[in-house]
Amino acid sequence: MSAPSMVGRREFIRTGTAMGGGLLVSWYAPLPGGSSSALAAEERDFALNAFVRIGTDESVTVISAHSEMGQGVYTSLPMLLNEELQADWSKIRVEAAPVDKVYNHPVFGMQMTGGSTTSPAEWERYRKMGATARVILVEAAAANWGVETSTCRVENGVVIHAATNKRATYGSLANAAARLKPPANVPLKNPRDFTLIGKPTLRLDTPSKTNGAAQFGLDVMVPGMLTAVVARPPVFGGKVAKLDAREALKVPGVKAVEQVPSGVAVIAERFWPAKLGREKLIIEWDLGPNAGLSTEKMLRDFRETALKPGAIAKKTGDPEGALKTAAQTITAEYDVPYLAHAMMEPLNCVVDLRPDSCEIWTGTQFETVDRANAAHAAALPADRVLIHTTLLGGGFGRRANPNSDFVVEAVHVARAAKAPVKVIWTREDDLRGGWYRPMWHDRFVAGLDANGDPVAWTHTIVGQSIMQGTLFESFGIKDGIDSASVEGAADLLYGMPNLQVDLHTPKIGVPVQWWRSVGHSHTGFSVEAFFDEVAHAGGKDPYELRRKLLANQPRMKAVLELAAQKANWGSPLPPGVGRGIATHFSFDSYVAQVVEASVGKGGAVRVHRVVCALDCGLVINPDTVRAQIEGGIIFGLTAALKTEITLKEGRVEQGNFHDYQMLRIFESPEIAVHIVPSGENPTGVGEPGVPPVAPALANAIFAATGKRVRRLPIRASDLA
Repeated sequence: MSAPSMVGRREFIRTGTAMGGGLLVSWYAPLPGGSSSALAAEERDFALNAFVRIGTDESVTVISAHSEMGQGVYTSLPMLLNEELQADWSKIRVEAAPVDKVYNHPVFGMQMTGGSTTSPAEWERYRKMGATARVILVEAAAANWGVETSTCRVENGVVIHAATNKRATYGSLANAAARLKPPANVPLKNPRDFTLIGKPTLRLDTPSKTNGAAQFGLDVMVPGMLTAVVARPPVFGGKVAKLDAREALKVPGVKAVEQVPSGVAVIAERFWPAKLGREKLIIEWDLGPNAGLSTEKMLRDFRETALKPGAIAKKTGDPEGALKTAAQTITAEYDVPYLAHAMMEPLNCVVDLRPDSCEIWTGTQFETVDRANAAHAAALPADRVLIHTTLLGGGFGRRANPNSDFVVEAVHVARAAKAPVKVIWTREDDLRGGWYRPMWHDRFVAGLDANGDPVAWTHTIVGQSIMQGTLFESFGIKDGIDSASVEGAADLLYGMPNLQVDLHTPKIGVPVQWWRSVGHSHTGFSVEAFFDEVAHAGGKDPYELRRKLLANQPRMKAVLELAAQKANWGSPLPPGVGRGIATHFSFDSYVAQVVEASVGKGGAVRVHRVVCALDCGLVINPDTVRAQIEGGIIFGLTAALKTEITLKEGRVEQGNFHDYQMLRIFESPEIAVHIVPSGENPTGVGEPGVPPVAPALANAIFAATGKRVRRLPIRASDLA
């Protein structure tokens, strides 16, 4: 998600009302718009509350307030609800919620998906909705039979009267139950009584994705729909100076060429003529102020900036004094590049714009924000904009854009087309279209005492702010510190007696936003790789030093020990193979990983095995947790070994998967995920697998070769 990270979670709670129109104030969830039939797909379906609908055919439809982008919420949310509802699981189906404040995120106060927060945020609400629905179904049956509700029980979607063995299915009771007033407070099960939560459960969305019935944004077709692609400036902030569309308009199937705020739209009957028409455009661009941007120069500037003190994000003790008296000091600098999200399904959006309404179909993580921005672009009230959230072919934060760039653009194109239109981004559009994970530079100085133990740790961070200029700025940035820039550094769990983290936030014309694990994606690498340097400089085993400095962090210490045990830390390895370890706390979850890797001739890196231990609280679906951690590890390894976005003369140099490569199946390591049993409430899972894998790999490379990796992606030339 990605989307806003959870470092600022408590601040989001305090400010959610201002952002999203108010948090839910009770667990009784009225139907959207106050309509008793707003969620009824047909007269034979009855909405018991805003989150569940039961049909006379015994179907149970769970309304998902969150987008399904591969992370499994279309299964975990029904699991939460049905743990209490106790319907027949084989009858469960899922629908995306409409945009309505009743579906606002209980923490963020808006309808959205990100920050690895779906399960933690909905842990109580969906169970409450299931329990409430169950209670009124029982009440309906008891009233029909003239018995006390206490004499009834439920089993697999059937209400049973114990004394008479009378039975009534949920479907037969749904109409009567929908007329009853739900109770205000319903007790929930004790976790020891769970029958569904915690059990490996097959995903509900898998069949439709394998038989082709699933609808992603790219699949949407509406009557009279045209297709468009947009020629955008080659430099961020550029504008059209002169346009010649004559040749483009000659392409069979091209209907129109129109200027829109983001560039030039070629509107056609289908995608291919639109693409061919765009290739025929002759555009003279005013490149604007960013035409001189280059990665090489930015890197030089970042390194010079890091030599000066920045805004203080965290300070404990007297780090400056401790460094002066330290027996040994070590300094290191780390660099990571801009990164694209590179979702499997490129961005797309269908808009049907009418004089008094706007209907949108897209895969989005940001329904509330997108509706508001689309309404502004369409010059309509927000309640006249309807968003249909489709399945997302990946998101990683890109589809939670603060400016709703791909949605707003499609509204402008629809206005120009005067017809329903689907705007499609090609892979090149996607990689060159901006909104990247920021580029970062990290500079460390550590002081060690005579025993080799760290006594001082300073960390200077240089990189763009994600929150700056967005609706999150007012609470995401405090005293010049963007919390997303310093997460994973300012909240370091290791017991350092003297610590300082400071930040420089240069303003650069490259659009940036959250990327899977957000700020943790860079601090995880730099902090844990430098920690390895500190350990070796002091003659310490990197695992044992971590154990020592985590003495007051029992949950992290436990996952560290479990990962080391499962990876046989300290045992002999084949010649040329190294073993590295790293931990990271993010999204309220504790993760430790051990990587085994080797470096071949010419510097080619081979990752053989990754062992991961995770404490994410109480687990809803172990299969989903393992899948998300495995996916996060592959995502992190791709960034460590393959991908970077670079700029030269203001232009992004990468365009497709030939020069922005993904980790391939044959390159993927053996992955073992070990989940620590816990009675704590669930915490994040979608992102915490990403941060530790790059440093664990870098540390393994050092163990194998004696060479330090201080920049990503890892280049064979640095290791040859």
